[in-house]
Amino acid sequence: MINHPDIPPSPLLEVRDLKVHFPIRSGLLRRQTGSFKAVDGVSFTVEAGKTVGLVGESGSGKTTIGRTIVKLIPATSGEVLWKGKDILPLSEKEFRPLRRRIQYIFQDPFGSLNPRMKIGAIIGEALEIHFRELSAPERTDRVATLLRRVGLKPEMMRRFPHEFSGGQRQRIGIARALAVEPEFLICDEPVSALDMSVQAQIVNLLQDLQEELGLALLFIAHDLAVVEHISDSVLVLHHGKIVESGPAHEVLENPRDAYTRELIAAVPRL
Repeated sequence: MINHPDIPPSPLLEVRDLKVHFPIRSGLLRRQTGSFKAVDGVSFTVEAGKTVGLVGESGSGKTTIGRTIVKLIPATSGEVLWKGKDILPLSEKEFRPLRRRIQYIFQDPFGSLNPRMKIGAIIGEALEIHFRELSAPERTDRVATLLRRVGLKPEMMRRFPHEFSGGQRQRIGIARALAVEPEFLICDEPVSALDMSVQAQIVNLLQDLQEELGLALLFIAHDLAVVEHISDSVLVLHHGKIVESGPAHEVLENPRDAYTRELIAAVPRL
């Protein structure tokens, strides 16, 4: 298909009026007496190869949005379009092929790695599921390549997760996500539990991988300095609603919303 030069390409991901409400129950019979609006009418797009920063304080609904996109949390209403197709109505079986394209990097790298499995098996498991044509030696070679790509040594595949530092475990989580050759990474507070120097290393790694592989990122964080460094555009989330959005430098240098100004004021190093 030939794209007309005057028609912009369709976004890789488009979220339309997404709502995620959780029931509030009370009384002996635990009847629903209301609902908590974790996400309340959020809309945004992510273009191929671009990074959208989703920022807000804890409890603003950031992680809920990320997990709803990958169907870990059911949506109350709205649409999540992947290359123009709404993925929310899909069954788990129908959505499974898309899990290769949309990968999730969790905040706690240790909690997301099976402590009983060696690193080679953790990364190789994804290859075994999605690339069944690979032989065992080919999978081992692929794991070695992935470890090198994220700045680790191939011989580390024989170790267990508890033998690594927090920054190394996050690199392992990134390698596992890259194993299935995704197009889109949802990075859920990927550096918030790390030291400042290690944060910079992981952010730089993600930027290098994005440039090398053409990845799109949804970067969820509460640290505006990190978001400004990595993002092309920024969404500011407050009580489940987007209160401000735009190019990263415009939002963070000339904020219009009072809540955005409060977030910036809370980060002196910005």
